[in-house]
Amino acid sequence: MRILAIDYGDARTGIAVSDLTGSIVGSTTVIHGRNRERVIAEIVRMVLQSQAEEVVMGFPRNMDGSEGPRADLYRDFAAALGEALGMEVRLWDERRTTVEAHNILSAHNYHGQKRKNTVDAVAASLILEGYLAYRRNHPAAEQAAALNAHTTVPPTGGTTLPPTGGQY
Repeated sequence: MRILAIDYGDARTGIAVSDLTGSIVGSTTVIHGRNRERVIAEIVRMVLQSQAEEVVMGFPRNMDGSEGPRADLYRDFAAALGEALGMEVRLWDERRTTVEAHNILSAHNYHGQKRKNTVDAVAASLILEGYLAYRRNHPAAEQAAALNAHTTVPPTGGTTLPPTGGQY
C-alpha cells in the first residue's frame, strides 16, 4: 500500500511518497505555491499518479502537546483535501520535523536557496517515516482504522496520531 505524506506550508508544501509496500520513503518533491486550490489540485494529481491509498498530513502541535496556532488552518486544509480526494486525510503530529530537516540538511552542507527548496520535502519524508514506523509497531491500530475509516486512530487528544521521530 503506497502512502503519501504532506508537510503543508504557506509558500511550499513538501510531499513524500512511500514505496509500493508502504515500508520506506520512495520519493519526495515540493509544490511551490500559495494558492490553496492549486496546491490541493496538485496533491490530488500526485495521489492519483502514485496510486497512494492513504494520505497523512503533518499537524502543528506545541512542545507541550497542545494544538499550535495554525491548527485550525491545517484541519481546514485537510478537510478540503479529503473532500477533493474522496478519502480521509490523517493528521500526524509534526513536532520538530522541520527542525530535524534543517539539521539533516546542515549536516549535508545544504545552505541558502538550496536548503529553502529542499527542507519541506525532507520534513515530509520525516513525517512519512514516523508514520510508517508507527504502523509497523502498532498493527492493531491499523486494523481498527480499517474497520472505522472515518476516525483517526488511536485517539490521542484530538484527531492526530502520536509524534514522529521514533517516540513510540
